[in-house]
Amino acid sequence: MQSVSELEKEKMSSETVLILQGGGSLGAYECGVFKTLHKHGIKFDIVAGTSIGAVNAAIIAGSKNDPAKNLEDFWLDLAEYVTPALPDNIRPYFASMYSAFWGNPKAFFPKWFLPTPDYFFPFLWPYLYDITPLKNTLMEYVDFKKLKDPKRPRLIITSTDVENAKPSVFDSMYDNITADHVIASTGYPFYGISWTKMNGKYLWDGTLLSNTPLREVIDASPRNDKKVYVVDLFPHRQHEIPRNVLEAWHRARDIMYTDKTMHNVRMSKVINRYLVLIREMHEILSKTTLDEQSKMKLAKLEQEYRKLAGERGAIIDQIVKIQRREDTHFLFEDADFSITTIKQLIENGETDAAKKLAEIQ
Repeated sequence: MQSVSELEKEKMSSETVLILQGGGSLGAYECGVFKTLHKHGIKFDIVAGTSIGAVNAAIIAGSKNDPAKNLEDFWLDLAEYVTPALPDNIRPYFASMYSAFWGNPKAFFPKWFLPTPDYFFPFLWPYLYDITPLKNTLMEYVDFKKLKDPKRPRLIITSTDVENAKPSVFDSMYDNITADHVIASTGYPFYGISWTKMNGKYLWDGTLLSNTPLREVIDASPRNDKKVYVVDLFPHRQHEIPRNVLEAWHRARDIMYTDKTMHNVRMSKVINRYLVLIREMHEILSKTTLDEQSKMKLAKLEQEYRKLAGERGAIIDQIVKIQRREDTHFLFEDADFSITTIKQLIENGETDAAKKLAEIQ
């Protein structure tokens, strides 16, 4: 019989994980957060994301040289210089409407500017925007071959299968991730962004199932304990009641996409506690004189324990949550790619991450 200490040795070292949410142009905030974490020398074993978070994660894991600089350059490349003189209270409205009609040359292109046989029947279109420009931009900043480098963070990205409503997870440990895999995570149907077809599957934005892919990280690495950094783009609390229907939709969207992983954390701790109790009971029984039948039963239980520990043995040691604050409640804030807003989001991310690190140290 193995002792408790011998069984404990089978557990591998703790992992540091970064989880990035989807949120359109709000992903620039994640860029700022990562800049601060990188500046403080925090190294990640796993970087996971969905939607624009998957794009950010791919740049971090597969950057061509400096991940923090590459990520910031990417966001400044996406930024639009069409609203420099507008006041802050008007700019987001104009910038989002500009993006909706004209698109973004580095991210998405409206279908109505393409020659199509059903030009006068847009209600027949399955999508409004082509995101091929985003794929091309992403390839400028990511060396996908480097994702197989064991010194690089493991990349996990999620999307949603249109036909069966199940998650489709891509993991650089097992998959040869390309730009198409990343783009498959960004097809947000409520904004008319196209799906991606891969391996016979039609894939939409991963946020439709979960905007914080912690569960997918646990499933991908079930035995290693984890310290998790989560960037939450959508505030949990809002002290003002919405004043109109647009603000009501905005608040509803925040609630739908905010981080909801505390249940996963609680369950991992409960399961881990059960495993500790089982190991303690095993230690007691292994030192007791047993007949042959009891020894056989104990050996069988040990096999079941190993299976359970292998599938759900990890515990979340700590979750560090960096949460974006909101001063205004604008429904289409995630479509504001103006250079002023992008720079402000990056700066806010840097500041909030620095404050959080100061709190936990």
